[in-house]
Amino acid sequence: MNHKLKTILFKSISLLPNKADDYCYHKIQSFFDKLTLEDRLKSVELTYLRLLKVLDDLNINLKDKIVFEVGSGWFPSMPYFFKYKFEVKRVYTVDINQHFKKQTVLKLNDLFLKKYNCKVLSNQENPYQLPNGVEYFPNYNVVKKKNPDVDIVFSRYVLSHMDANDVDALHKKMKSELKKGSYVIHFISPSDLRQHSDSNLSQQAFLKYSKSEWSKIHTKFDFHNRLRLPQFLEIFKKYDYEIIHLEYESLSKGTKKYDLFKKIELHEDYTKYSDEELTAGNIFLILKV
Repeated sequence: MNHKLKTILFKSISLLPNKADDYCYHKIQSFFDKLTLEDRLKSVELTYLRLLKVLDDLNINLKDKIVFEVGSGWFPSMPYFFKYKFEVKRVYTVDINQHFKKQTVLKLNDLFLKKYNCKVLSNQENPYQLPNGVEYFPNYNVVKKKNPDVDIVFSRYVLSHMDANDVDALHKKMKSELKKGSYVIHFISPSDLRQHSDSNLSQQAFLKYSKSEWSKIHTKFDFHNRLRLPQFLEIFKKYDYEIIHLEYESLSKGTKKYDLFKKIELHEDYTKYSDEELTAGNIFLILKV
């Protein structure tokens, strides 16, 4: 779908009453999303493998640790990798929305068994049929609630969809709550998600707008804070996190994506950053408290 039509659609359903707007959003996502559960799990497997390699390199063992996942998404993909591959003790997964469905979790249980030879036993008392050791808390605000005592905080492509002030507040809060030596692991995708449905749109197209202009375009269904890599790093350094791993990809000159980026007339808020900083994407970093 053209990104302009998608914006109009999201704007329209955001005018509906609470719950009705979420219901319509889920229906629309289901209609247009042609990815299978196996497709989605394969994508998360790549995150797991990327994380596994770096943790091995850093000699960090997650066995018997307690993990707190910020941003559960549509089904418990990373919690299963944490439980059955990293052998953590427990995973708390929380989300500002409520996306999990019992039917999807049951399908995932069977799929995970077949793909990874891991026996996933549903907890019959769990309303979502999640296995023991995986606990889901929807409608959960990590900035306002007191979070559990954990060893690892993890997020996968979530930080860019939080209000910038909340990103700051979350890291201030975690710094005071987490034990010294705890780890915070983030995968961040700071690109304009509208380009997923419109290949002629640059991954950085939203950098041409002022704050007020951008606030009129996006909705709660496609919210993006537009923070660039240096801005994320400023927040982490502000609260004295140790950055023990950082990797990212930037656009290369001579590519179509780079050419699309160079056609953007950047808003003055972003002109102080280099091309590398502006286009840094697929960010993966590990912080230590």
